Amino acid sequence: MTDHPTSPVPQPASTSVGAAGGDVTRLTAAATAAAIAAGELSAVEATQAALERIAKVDDTIHAFLHIDGEGALAAARRVDQRRAAGEALGPLAGVPLALKDVLATRGMPTTCGSRILEGWQAPYDATVVTRLRAADVVLLGKVNMDEFAMGSSTENSAYGPTRNPWDTTRIPGGSSGGSAAAVAAFEAPLAIGTDTGGSIRQPAAVCGLVGVKPTYGAVSRYGLVAFSSSLDQAGPLARTVGDAALLHAAIAGHDALDSTSVDVPVPPVVAAAARRDVRGMRVGVVRELSGDGYDPGVRAAFAAAVETLTELGAEIVEVSCPHFTYAMPAYYLIAPSECSSNLARFDAMRFGLRLGDDGQAGAEEVMSRTREAGFGPEVKRRIILGTYALSSGYYDAYYGQAQKVRTLISRDFAAAYEQVDVLISPTTPTPAFPIGAKVDDPVAMYLSDLCTIPSNLAGGPAMSLPVGLADGLPVGLQIMAPTFADDRLYRVGGALEAALDDRRGHPLLDEAPAL
Repeated sequence: MTDHPTSPVPQPASTSVGAAGGDVTRLTAAATAAAIAAGELSAVEATQAALERIAKVDDTIHAFLHIDGEGALAAARRVDQRRAAGEALGPLAGVPLALKDVLATRGMPTTCGSRILEGWQAPYDATVVTRLRAADVVLLGKVNMDEFAMGSSTENSAYGPTRNPWDTTRIPGGSSGGSAAAVAAFEAPLAIGTDTGGSIRQPAAVCGLVGVKPTYGAVSRYGLVAFSSSLDQAGPLARTVGDAALLHAAIAGHDALDSTSVDVPVPPVVAAAARRDVRGMRVGVVRELSGDGYDPGVRAAFAAAVETLTELGAEIVEVSCPHFTYAMPAYYLIAPSECSSNLARFDAMRFGLRLGDDGQAGAEEVMSRTREAGFGPEVKRRIILGTYALSSGYYDAYYGQAQKVRTLISRDFAAAYEQVDVLISPTTPTPAFPIGAKVDDPVAMYLSDLCTIPSNLAGGPAMSLPVGLADGLPVGLQIMAPTFADDRLYRVGGALEAALDDRRGHPLLDEAPAL
């Protein structure tokens, strides 16, 4: 099930059906927390149920790289003891969570899905992890990802691919595929992912989840192993908009340890999710992100969602963002350039893998041997691209021009938000594709992030929300908002989710195949 050591999972005295009734693993995070707060369910029961579920299905799904059963149950016992003592607990106290293996975590490996960090344990917690612990969230362990967050399918992990719970022959998206699959397979009600070009939203879309990339700078990147420093952002994956809002509120806020963290109030995302009212809002459909080239099922689900928003009282406006068509080439110059700089730290000298040190090899040879064995093909490809783009004589022609395009994309967003409150598009051009279908065609793989990249380049927040099925596979709608207006995502998402659930039930809770 896992390539890393896992602590043993103690056998329970009870089954995974707690006092709250029903299958505990199918409860939302909000319902789990409410049952724990009311004494109807213990945090230990909720955690044990999640661990049992992981033991049952993860041999097939391969979401987890490391399971900390003992640590999770110890954390759950502390929550139960504090509740019994009458202490005030946070809104997610006792709720289990799966953590993407790109966040530094004391007591667990942090591998970034790479052999070059196999077995490495960080001496400190990332700020996101610190805030999760402070919120009494129970960390189940670390989940799989594309190596150093470079990929759209979780096939680039050095530890093998993760599978989509809706169809285990298909990808769960990437790079946060382990996070999405863990929630979609009911192994955890919540997960943390990271999003550099769509790596939360794209897995959310193909796994039938809610996934949110907060405004850049709104969630601390301290302890998040960097891929592209001007683009990376951690955020929530959940089954409902309300659950995502609770997790968003728990991890957001200024952090003096992160020089890119912005000292602004956290938007009222929880209240916005509960509002469920879009009357009077102007919603822009991005012309450049809703034309030809999309799967017919994706287009149909998107059109139906737009119609639903109209029925709910929103005004739909077509908006043109002409420079979005250049977002992908700009991204694949900026992100590899930053990755070539960030990954230079993996030099076989300070931490991680070290090969070829036979007492006679020089430092450069040891470094070369280690990187050759430790980095996978996609990481090498992007390092080479980035190093070339930053090289003497090409910097202005490639990296410099890409940054100018980034500015034009930001201006497109600014102009659009003068007309509308939010923008919408499909999250992905297609549903989940078969494992192996695009591994030999990097450009086809990169096109999975066609709709999501613009928000990363501009720094604005964006959400993917499940809005239907195409050939039995989930389809996501993307909602985008101005920087630091993250609450608008939750207002629109909460209203649309409630309307769709009233009509057809929640796709993940009601329609996903049993594992």
